Amino acid sequence: MLRELFKEQRAAIDYFFDHIEIEKMEKVFDACLQSKGLIIFTGIGKSGIIAEKIAMTLTSTGSRALFLPAVNFLHGDIGILSSEDVVVLLSKSGETEELLELIPHMKKRGATLISIVSKRESRLEKGCDYSLFLPVLKELCPFDLAPTVSTAVQLLFGDVLGIALMRKKNFSLADYALTHPSGSLGKKITLKVEDVMLKNENIPLCRPEDFIRDILSPLSSKKCGCQLIVDHESKILGIFTDGDLRRALQSHGPNVLEEKIENLMVRSYFSIDKDKLAWEALKLMQQDPKKWIMVLPVVDSDKKVVGILRMHDIVQLGL
Repeated sequence: MLRELFKEQRAAIDYFFDHIEIEKMEKVFDACLQSKGLIIFTGIGKSGIIAEKIAMTLTSTGSRALFLPAVNFLHGDIGILSSEDVVVLLSKSGETEELLELIPHMKKRGATLISIVSKRESRLEKGCDYSLFLPVLKELCPFDLAPTVSTAVQLLFGDVLGIALMRKKNFSLADYALTHPSGSLGKKITLKVEDVMLKNENIPLCRPEDFIRDILSPLSSKKCGCQLIVDHESKILGIFTDGDLRRALQSHGPNVLEEKIENLMVRSYFSIDKDKLAWEALKLMQQDPKKWIMVLPVVDSDKKVVGILRMHDIVQLGL
């Protein structure tokens, strides 16, 4: 049964994509783009819930949008409207009385009205400045009653409208960060490597002429699982991990402790700039699923070590 329902849903969505009137969608898009005021979404019932979600999407992607329940408009909130605002009214039937009652009052305020309906020649369509018909083959409900396909295509319309406005306004990742300062999403687009890395005396550093026996204590106490080998200008030359130590002991025995670290360090390594985003560093460290990089040197443009990044510090932040 589930497979059959998914098949029906796909056919209904395909019908929508095949019959959507792009030219009228362009007019709706242009009206929203040219708005100098608010883009206000409203609806009743399930359409109202979708209207609220669309408004939230636009708000978070650079458009001044708002959701207001239709009933609230009739009880004082209509005072927020001005001639610079656009009101988008969602209704499958286009015959929702609460929305129809709003039209003359909104027109008195000079607002631009857009109807989003799934019925041709509806009163709502005729009463608005712009109208977009969202084609619905039938609801998934066996009685063709419960809003399913109709709300799905409303959501598709809203997502496309929001992202089209976002692209047209050149809404950047930095802009996105300003509107999402909290939670894992906020951290992902605001937290930099510099905010997470270990600095100063916490960086496990040594010189190429140091003996293996001499770096055992800092290798353990710095809790990074590695030593970064640098020259007298703090420029990185290589890296030596506790894994490298184990392999050296297995291959050469305890005499390896008398070796200089320059003879055993790994000269090929990944590094990152302190101004990169922390999630970019995490992607770099996890790019090979068979061999994750657990520590990452942080260097400046001259290859001087300015910090070290541990994977578990990033993971603990919830990125």
